[in-house]
Amino acid sequence: MQRSTERILTTHTGSLPRPQDLITLLDAREHGKPYDARVFADRVRSATAAIVRQQASHGVDVVNDGEAGKVGYSTYVTDRLTGFDGSATPLAIADLADFPTYAERLFRGTVIETMARPACNGPITYKNTTEVETDIANLRAALNGVTASEAFLSAASPGVISLFLKNDYYPSHEAYLTALAEAMKTEYDAIAKAGFLLQIDCPDLAMGRHIQFADASLAEFRKNLELHIAALNHAVADIPPERMRIHLCWGNYEGPHHRDVPLRDIIDLIVKVRPAGISLEAANPRHEHEWRVFKDFKLPADKVIIPGVLDSTSNYIEHPELIAERLCRFAEVVGRENVIAGTDCGFATFAGFMTVDPQITWAKFQAMAEGARIASERLW
Repeated sequence: MQRSTERILTTHTGSLPRPQDLITLLDAREHGKPYDARVFADRVRSATAAIVRQQASHGVDVVNDGEAGKVGYSTYVTDRLTGFDGSATPLAIADLADFPTYAERLFRGTVIETMARPACNGPITYKNTTEVETDIANLRAALNGVTASEAFLSAASPGVISLFLKNDYYPSHEAYLTALAEAMKTEYDAIAKAGFLLQIDCPDLAMGRHIQFADASLAEFRKNLELHIAALNHAVADIPPERMRIHLCWGNYEGPHHRDVPLRDIIDLIVKVRPAGISLEAANPRHEHEWRVFKDFKLPADKVIIPGVLDSTSNYIEHPELIAERLCRFAEVVGRENVIAGTDCGFATFAGFMTVDPQITWAKFQAMAEGARIASERLW
């Protein structure tokens, strides 16, 4: 993982707007409707190429495939793992439950209403590496002729899979995590072996507090957090820390978020993950102030912070000066070389579910690049 040794580098969290015809194909695939597999493969390949070019042209240094071929950043694993032929009810989200009128309309008419929700009802194994190898090949081809500092591919953490996909088979949560970690290790290793940065999406390490463990005490949540981190670290034990990063998230939806666990209450555990990079929310109104956590908590020397400087749930285009201020604040407390500009979360975490207009998404990236340039001038 490159550090910001000469200027502030820019990246993002992963998912980016997909073209509508690809969304239609992904929906058909997800719900068992007829579709042409060859047409699907060709469209994912061409969409990946276009998304990579757009990132580079809008000032993103560390690019990815936009997760073009995945229906969702966590639920995509049911296409790659055995054991998920059950079904589950929608997730209960504690902060939204406190505001039922808003909760009822938040996801109304979106793909979230009809999203498949499989549950684990059998032993978990990794079927084969065909799909992850396709992801790797598509990104490698898309990078031809594109100037980028680095490239990454995302994968779901054992913990976030356990959050979205209910366990109806394993005797305990720990046993479920262990099985997921053993299976997902195949995917993590394949991405790292291909030479790309591995980003592991870990919303469970924060969002899990008000969803998966909403009724637990903070102490109980922290104990479960340690289980999730241990499972993750086991799964990536063979990959150098500097070739990995995680994304920490409190939920990519425009909600009250008043039940979000404070970063201060978990940061000592979060830094125990093996990956060197930590991407986290730092732009939205609930978490922007938490840069101050690093005034009191010393960031370990082997870690890099990737603070969100763009809110992925708002159609406001952040002013470059504001982005520069956010980056300089982090640089002042953890060191400029340990800061990479990022986004709070993805801009299309599930295919077809976008709060931010696609054109505005790209304008936000342009603003991030300009803000990083301004910050670099001030810091260097």
